[in-house]
Amino acid sequence: MSAGNSQTGMQSGREVARARRSANRRRLRRAFLAHRGGRWGLGILIFFVALALFAPLLFNRATLSVIHATGLPYQHPSFQYPLGTDESGRSVLARLAWGTRVSLVVGCAATVISMVLGTAVGILGGHFRGPVDTVLNGLSNWFLVIPFLPLAVVMATVLGPSMLNIIIVIGVTSWPGTARIIRAQTLSVEGRPYLERAKALGGSDTHQMVKHVLPNVMPLVLANTTLTVAIAILAETSLSFLGLGNPLEPSWGGILDDAFSNGAVSLGAWWYVLSPGVCVVLVVIAFTLIGRALEQILDPRQSVVA
Repeated sequence: MSAGNSQTGMQSGREVARARRSANRRRLRRAFLAHRGGRWGLGILIFFVALALFAPLLFNRATLSVIHATGLPYQHPSFQYPLGTDESGRSVLARLAWGTRVSLVVGCAATVISMVLGTAVGILGGHFRGPVDTVLNGLSNWFLVIPFLPLAVVMATVLGPSMLNIIIVIGVTSWPGTARIIRAQTLSVEGRPYLERAKALGGSDTHQMVKHVLPNVMPLVLANTTLTVAIAILAETSLSFLGLGNPLEPSWGGILDDAFSNGAVSLGAWWYVLSPGVCVVLVVIAFTLIGRALEQILDPRQSVVA
């Protein structure tokens, strides 16, 4: 009888936990949709994600080849070419649509690497303290002291031009800021009573970090992730503009590189330079607005102020 009651109690406890998580998700969704900046950022992001997903249906990949170019070089925007053509007569709009796929994939994949590394280093340093914290904190400081762009350029040059290498370079060089933020939050969580009880009951370090510390820093990780995506997309654009991206894959930075290399500015082909630049700015603004909205919603101190 007692075993049955215990099992029933465990099931009811799980149901209560699931109901609480579901209520929290609904509350987060309502709060986010009520945030004006978050709605604008989400709308812009949905547009670019849709453009990336439907690019193969809207524009044949063969049109990206110089051999299959059908327009005149530097043709002004028209009904046939809404954003004009490049130096080879290719549609700038088609290149932008396909470049959206590369920029979003690189930005999101590099952010995943950055978040995993930064969160792991931050939690480990904040939990163990002592020599472990000293080594990890020193490693973070080393990456922070060295300027990001020169370090990324050197690593990209050594690894070679490819999408995978760009993802690795951006992910490996952009985690220290996240690690510092997560470490500070971990130190705050470590002093809370429930973690002291877990230590007193003999909970292992892994149990404490996974079951208690990680859930409490996840809101901060989520908010920081959207901001890091914007930084990663800017980094990818910069590296591609410097000629370190994959030349076989269209990207916004690669389009800007081609525009400046072929003298689009001096020839008055403003659409060739302006279009990818506006796309980069809009996507960065979208992720920034989403990140700020999540930060205000998930951080009680900012919610009170807002």
